[in-house]
Amino acid sequence: MSIVKANTYQDASGGSNAVFSGVASPPNGMGFRSRIINGGMAVDQRNAGAAQTITAAAALAYTVDRWYAYSTGANVTGQRVAGAGANQYRYRFTGAASVTKIGFVQRIEALNSYDLNNISATLSVDLANSVLTTVTWVASYANTTDTFGSLASPTVTQIATGTFTVNSTVTGYSTTISIPSAATTGLQIEFSVGAQTSGTWTIGNVQLEAGTVASPFERRDYGRELAMCQRYYQYWGGTASFERIATGYATSATAMEVFVPRFSAVMRSTPSLSANSVSNFRASDASSSFTATAISISQASPNSCGIAVTVASGLTTNRPMSMDTNNTTSAHLGLSAEL
Repeated sequence: MSIVKANTYQDASGGSNAVFSGVASPPNGMGFRSRIINGGMAVDQRNAGAAQTITAAAALAYTVDRWYAYSTGANVTGQRVAGAGANQYRYRFTGAASVTKIGFVQRIEALNSYDLNNISATLSVDLANSVLTTVTWVASYANTTDTFGSLASPTVTQIATGTFTVNSTVTGYSTTISIPSAATTGLQIEFSVGAQTSGTWTIGNVQLEAGTVASPFERRDYGRELAMCQRYYQYWGGTASFERIATGYATSATAMEVFVPRFSAVMRSTPSLSANSVSNFRASDASSSFTATAISISQASPNSCGIAVTVASGLTTNRPMSMDTNNTTSAHLGLSAEL
């Protein structure tokens, strides 16, 4: 497998712009030349740019939308950071003593990658590392459609792997990958570094496209990129105190059901629900509010859901109710249909 390092130039603000040899393929006209979603790291529903701890040897941790990270040996910090020049954002890991590996991965749904089977595709990425000189990439496909397994027990078949020789300056790199005909079940692209025991690893402008030439990074408008991300994850709350999430009615003195009739985008599959803290939410009627003790999803589909809220006591059966956040801006609910 040949690996091509891009020519680069520095812009006035210190960022880099990759200039790849060859003639760039024209856009496909549909705004989805790149099969990577959120390759520019602009959408960050979970963290809104805040730092996140990637716990060593734990389950995969989703970071900026569509990307998950993992580490071995020791915890690391990941965070969306400001880019430079035309590049608004990058993602950056900060190393720590005893780290043996950091991975950054995107799984691509079969519906978005099926047509790449049995052709050549080009992977391109901007990279920098303040202490290490090697970034490894691995392309794989799922053994079963859209089922990739876990970190401990992956269910993928490797297509190809290689390395980029990097330095402390953000630089563009590309490589061409021959996708086998069996790769109709979804693709996985992984970048990793080894013993990042200090310093930082920066990544951005990730793109995977049909053909043997790396085109300029495809910039989609934020609304479209967000909607594409919301197929896999949607975030509610976190914007204001006493924010109303949904309305419904009390089913007993300790329970109520609220309804979300239509998600922001149709999700990939029936989602799961998580809350950063159940006590950040409450059940409210016209005169009183009751702090939640449990929250769970019910009557779910890829389009809509019901949410069951449990409180200690005090509700009146059949009374109209709403599910609100308490007096905090940190409350959030997440709906996940990630691969």
